[in-house]
Amino acid sequence: MGTATRSVAQTVREQAAAHLPAIVRDITALVETETSSYDLAALRTGSFHVATLAGRLCGPPARAHRHPGGAHGDMLTLTWAGTAPGRVLVLAHYDTVWPTGTLAAWPVSSGRDGDGREVLTGPGIFDMKAGLVQSLWALRLLQQSGATTPTVTLFLNGDEELGSPVSRPLIEELAVLADAVLVAEPSAGGAVKTGRKGVGFFRVDVVGIEAHAGLDPEAGASAIHAIAEVITQVTRISDLTKGTSINVGLVDGGSGANVAAGHATAVVDIRVQDPAEQDRVDRAFDAITVSDPRVQVTIGHHWNRPPMFPNEASAPLMGVLRGVAHELGYELQEAFVGGASDANFVAGLARPVVCGLGAVGSGPHARTDSSTPTPSPPRSRSWRGRWGASPTGCRRARRDRSPTVAARRVSDAHQPHRGRGGRPSSSSPGWMPMYSARIPTS
Repeated sequence: MGTATRSVAQTVREQAAAHLPAIVRDITALVETETSSYDLAALRTGSFHVATLAGRLCGPPARAHRHPGGAHGDMLTLTWAGTAPGRVLVLAHYDTVWPTGTLAAWPVSSGRDGDGREVLTGPGIFDMKAGLVQSLWALRLLQQSGATTPTVTLFLNGDEELGSPVSRPLIEELAVLADAVLVAEPSAGGAVKTGRKGVGFFRVDVVGIEAHAGLDPEAGASAIHAIAEVITQVTRISDLTKGTSINVGLVDGGSGANVAAGHATAVVDIRVQDPAEQDRVDRAFDAITVSDPRVQVTIGHHWNRPPMFPNEASAPLMGVLRGVAHELGYELQEAFVGGASDANFVAGLARPVVCGLGAVGSGPHARTDSSTPTPSPPRSRSWRGRWGASPTGCRRARRDRSPTVAARRVSDAHQPHRGRGGRPSSSSPGWMPMYSARIPTS
């Protein structure tokens, strides 16, 4: 890379450092706008907050569209026209795993780490509100640098923490149109993420027979007792030596302590590193049985995100990032992690993608959630890069053999989405109409 390239990278880094107090204020304001994945009203407020911030920092986009999310948060596509060839897609989600009200007992606070750097903590700051704000600031500073830039589209979704059930089709459509996809998820200790595990969400539904627990205990068939047997078997399916982990994260059931439970449910999170493990896990869940034949158990299989591995299409993009890191005096590291993101969908299409370009910090989904608001010059500079033509290459329900367990499977594959929420066009509403769009509340 030439002298001009190094000058742009260094300028953006210096300007980011100079604007750090303002960046911190914007991060704090976004974290203080709670956006639980399960709170539609909060998500609506949060989406408008982000849209307003984007307009203030980067100017009105050339194209802006709000895609209704129904029972989930709305999706936003904001596109700023470039001054050079190339189309870059930046993915970021504004929802968090933290319930509305968490902020009252855990307000945003600031401290210093052992090296004297500022550290911010608060619900959702690391995953991924700091990275979202940093992405907007990166584009702003790049615009102000006078460097030529490709066309940049920022896609924001409010259902990522739920597996992106509504936004996935639009993400995939946008990814196919982009020359490079950058995902502003948090970094792995400063390393970008080029590999991620695949994810499955399985649901266990158990129907028992209600009866008085004291007067007629033998008449009842407890769904809770049965689901306890299921959970014991489920946890044994995990095989960490193969990179497969299983977590029963939600359990519910029963109507009273003195009633044999008539229903119970559990939601299971499954992570696989080896795609072949999906078949083994499916077979193992199909083989689950319970001791009471009066209880009916149904297990829904849903593989949400495929595993992500470094692909050939992403190699040029990684080359750009490594070059910028070298110019700035450090070696860019990459990591394979157990978490999944929307990058998994893009990699599954064999499109060029790099994830983990967001915040440096720790504690995602934990009370230790924290971030060091360090600017990320490689991300800023990579938007300026020019990529050529798009690179080449991108179970249905059945009854288990056991009479007490039914299995339902939902396939990863689906037809390309062509209906509501499709690709934004030149006729998409402008910046102000997006603000006034009515959002469904159902």
